Amino acid sequence: MTLTKLQRGTWVLVADGEKALFLCNEGTAFEPALVVVDEARQDNPATRDQGTDRPGRFNDGPNRHRSAVADTDWHRIAKERFADEIADKLYRLAQKDAFKRIVLVAQPHVLGEIRKSLHKDVSARVTAEVAKTLTNHALDDIEKVLMED
Repeated sequence: MTLTKLQRGTWVLVADGEKALFLCNEGTAFEPALVVVDEARQDNPATRDQGTDRPGRFNDGPNRHRSAVADTDWHRIAKERFADEIADKLYRLAQKDAFKRIVLVAQPHVLGEIRKSLHKDVSARVTAEVAKTLTNHALDDIEKVLMED
């Protein structure tokens, strides 16, 4: 990541499908010091714990053959909804002018969902994207990863 991407005051969103950290760089571009500004969590148990029905079946036409329908992945749907919530929160923060620049760090799937849901005002402030899962890492480790990319 180029040093201009992590200037003083730049926000960093670190997210996965269940947790989001909103961080701010209080240090310099050469020595970042990330501080937690806010945190969001979602309880998202595995799909097997969320649904109890068997997958559906449907007739293939006039014959007696029946096909199974894939079971709904409730866990993935919850991750997508959480990504939408994060995008909405970023838009509200952007309207309040809470940040001028932001770096998005998230699981590849979640990053894609957030990117699809971002308002143009937030998209214009995104200086970099990192497709990695760092939500359970220490702030020092996150700083090192951001300096490497």
